[in-house]
Amino acid sequence: MAQRIGYMQQSPEFFKKMMEFSNAENTSAIEEKILHLVHIRASQLNGCGFCLDMHIKQAKIHGESELRLYHLSIWRESTLFDPRERAALAWTEVLTHLPAHGVPDEIYNRVREFLSEKEISDLTFSIMAINAWNRINVAFKTVPGSADAAFGLTKAGLS
Repeated sequence: MAQRIGYMQQSPEFFKKMMEFSNAENTSAIEEKILHLVHIRASQLNGCGFCLDMHIKQAKIHGESELRLYHLSIWRESTLFDPRERAALAWTEVLTHLPAHGVPDEIYNRVREFLSEKEISDLTFSIMAINAWNRINVAFKTVPGSADAAFGLTKAGLS
C-alpha cells in the first residue's frame, strides 16, 4: 500500500489555522477534563487511531484515571461520569453522528440542564475541531504515536 500524503507539509497554512483554532480551546468555558473526554469519545466514534492515541495520552498526563478512560466507550452504563460530563458526551455523540433530522430537542434540553449557553457554544466549537482533525487524520492514515515527541506525549508512559 502506498503511503498517503503529509497534509501538514502540503497545506501548511491550513494546518497552522487549524492549530490556532484548536489552541483557542485554552480559553474555553469548558474545563479541560471534559474536553479530553470529548476528544477521546469523538475519536472513538470516528475511528481515528491517531487522535484517540494522542488524546488518551494527554488525558493521562493531566491526571485522568485509567478506569474512566476504559469506561468512556460505555459512559451511559458507567457510574464514573457525572451529569455534566454525560451532557457533554451526549452532545459530542449527536454532533459527531448528526441525525437525519438534526439534533433532537430532548438531547438539547438535557444539555441545557448542565451547561450554560456559553459552555454549549464553546463545546460545540471543540467538537467541530476534533471532528475535523479526525477526518484529516483518518483520510491520510496518520500513524498513532507518530507525533508523541513533538507534542510532549512520551511522558504519558504509554508507549
